Amino acid sequence: MQRSYRWRPTEGIGLEHLILDHREDVIVADGVVIGDRGDGPFGCSYRICCDTGWRVRSLEVHTAGGRFLVLTSDGDGHWRDSDGRALPRLDGCIDVDLAATPFTNTLPIRRLGEALHQRTGIAVAWVAVPSLEVRRLDQAYTRLADGRCLYEGPIGEFQAELELDADGLVLHYPSLFTRVNAP
Repeated sequence: MQRSYRWRPTEGIGLEHLILDHREDVIVADGVVIGDRGDGPFGCSYRICCDTGWRVRSLEVHTAGGRFLVLTSDGDGHWRDSDGRALPRLDGCIDVDLAATPFTNTLPIRRLGEALHQRTGIAVAWVAVPSLEVRRLDQAYTRLADGRCLYEGPIGEFQAELELDADGLVLHYPSLFTRVNAP
């Protein structure tokens, strides 16, 4: 099953188009984002592949201008770069958080499911855009009533109540993103 989604930033100019494809043995997210961050305008495309339990197995990001990032995971929190070198600083990170998109909030929401009825802390491989700098970041999610989820990250520094659709995709991320279509 394949669906498309679009988000726009709540401030400034930009747009994201995402195709989410649920296949028999893999979930593939292909997205294109254009926007304007602190460093100025940017454009990037990304592909995230997850297993059927929503554990990220690979991330590929390409920026307009030629930068790229490729990360692969065993699904249990061990990461490698495009040359196959281990990235121990990301040990324990099951999910990725690509700063340019609200889609990556869906990854832990879907993966953790019922566990989110209690506040659940996680570590993610956070990717800055457009620099593609990668670092470990502590976050937390708590499911709230009425299709909302409390996101905290970095813990103690930022939080937002995300409005979600029935599939766990962001409809509204206060001060950052708003969905502009509904499948």
